[in-house]
Amino acid sequence: MSDYIKVANTSDLKSGDGMVIELAGRSIALFNVNGEFFAIDNTCGHRGGPLGEGYCDPSRLTVQCPWHGWIYSLATGVSLMDAQIKVEKFDVKVEGDEVKLSLG
Repeated sequence: MSDYIKVANTSDLKSGDGMVIELAGRSIALFNVNGEFFAIDNTCGHRGGPLGEGYCDPSRLTVQCPWHGWIYSLATGVSLMDAQIKVEKFDVKVEGDEVKLSLG
């Protein structure tokens, strides 16, 4: 069973917002979509843009890279531009007001 580590409080992110967290030497983009939290690798597979700074579309459960507009599914990490490009997705759970993430 994977260990979960607290990375934020639910109040740290409004719905539709993202933030970048550093955990175990990794840069991870964390998003709140209507109270559900998603975490993916922060580095766009296209040109390395910062996904945590991108536009989160709650209706599509996607994030758009701010550099070149590549779109990724928050649920799977797969790019909608090229299905062979995928960023790592991390398991997230909420306990009380704590947002916790598992790296493995």
